[in-house]
Amino acid sequence: MPTKSSERNFARRIDLTSLQLFVAVCELGSIGKAAEREFIAASAVSKRLSDLEATLDTPLLYRHTRGVDLTPAGESLLHHARSVLFSLEKMQGELSEYADGVRGHVRVHASISAIVQFLPEDLGAFIRRHAEIKIDLEEHLSTEVVRAVQEGAADLGICNTAHGTGELQTQPYRSDKLVLIVPRGHELCGQGAINFAAALDYDQVGLHSNSSIYLAMRQAAAAVGRTIRLRIHVTGLDAMCRMIHNGLGVGVMPQRAFELMHGVGELESVALLDDWATRQIQLVARDFSTLPLTARLLVDHLTQHPPPRLRPAAATVELAPSPA
Repeated sequence: MPTKSSERNFARRIDLTSLQLFVAVCELGSIGKAAEREFIAASAVSKRLSDLEATLDTPLLYRHTRGVDLTPAGESLLHHARSVLFSLEKMQGELSEYADGVRGHVRVHASISAIVQFLPEDLGAFIRRHAEIKIDLEEHLSTEVVRAVQEGAADLGICNTAHGTGELQTQPYRSDKLVLIVPRGHELCGQGAINFAAALDYDQVGLHSNSSIYLAMRQAAAAVGRTIRLRIHVTGLDAMCRMIHNGLGVGVMPQRAFELMHGVGELESVALLDDWATRQIQLVARDFSTLPLTARLLVDHLTQHPPPRLRPAAATVELAPSPA
């Protein structure tokens, strides 16, 4: 394994301008075109690329009369170079905002359930109290949220952690209840609360195959020796409602999210008796005590405020019939 000293020396030998020129050559497929775009002599670009290959001790480009192609090492470098340059651009953007009065950033990755049900009100209230703090929020699957926190891409994660968090720390945030969504008048509506197994006789509209909800559905089906009759995967709860409204099956989603989506279908919710249908949404961090002050302020806000209340809503939501 390389020593820390050799890693530092490697970082010192890599020139950012050369990386930028390398990316430009890869994107345009020509040293000459890259030189024109970057307003630099083609010979200077060629020299920098040769120096970069010498530093890395491996060829990066196949040069021919029509331009250049990437070697396998060049493809790998292009991936890493783009990542490095993107991170530098993001760093520049964040630091420039400090000069404009933004006193801190919090990078948050959250699941769709948390974003749809709770975060608009909670984050809105936080920003009204701390206008100088900027929150960068990204939506991801729960498993990806956990990975982002583990890898340092997010300061704070907000998701269902039923499938594990490794050595990460967690704090309770909210709980939610999953329900079965069916078309209005569906035969399951008259049975009251049901076990999910009763829904396995029907086609299903499922969320992403790696979503925490769909993974729980698969485990529940496997526990009774059944499989899910999946008709379609969708990426959003509104799309799920529209698919169910148009007869493609039934689906599972958080009850509060369903109640918030007025006008997305002539639908009804059926309570689920399964233990997994009651879920805990957690805050996730590598170490809450070492978070930046701005992130700790957000954690305190999210853990001390009660869940936002819903306005009274009907048991069903309606959508005009889709055009033929």
